[in-house]
Amino acid sequence: MSKDRSWEGNVKARLYERVRERGYDSLTAFAEARPTASLVELAEELGPDDVAGVQVFSGLVAEAERNHQVTRLVRGQLVRELRACLPNGWPTVLDDANRFDVAHALGVWIAFTPETHEERAKKVSDALLANPPPPGWSPLGPDDELLRTLLPDEEV
Repeated sequence: MSKDRSWEGNVKARLYERVRERGYDSLTAFAEARPTASLVELAEELGPDDVAGVQVFSGLVAEAERNHQVTRLVRGQLVRELRACLPNGWPTVLDDANRFDVAHALGVWIAFTPETHEERAKKVSDALLANPPPPGWSPLGPDDELLRTLLPDEEV
């Protein structure tokens, strides 16, 4: 196993160098080209030994704040968490096992949500549990119609 070097050197410079090497002008463009990839998958693509998922997310948040697109980022992160925890889409029945998977996806998503959007994220979570989407629903990106309804592009 190789040594993890993700916290050595200039992390931001490394991230943007890797993104540019892949033909993207921003971390957001790189991530949006892979809307269902987890943060870990994005990090591994940029550098398996020297980039961490939390570093990718930190860069995405900084770009979203600069571009006034934090709500879009929050929706995009929900897509990533749902895909990771519910690979077959929204469950037909919320039995104990499925309820755990849904709660895990929503809990991790809220944990990643910037403080400015945390209350809105909690309301979205409550709405999804109170009025579940159709069985098999699995958004492919931040522009999913249901997600845009639950979390419209109104920046807070």
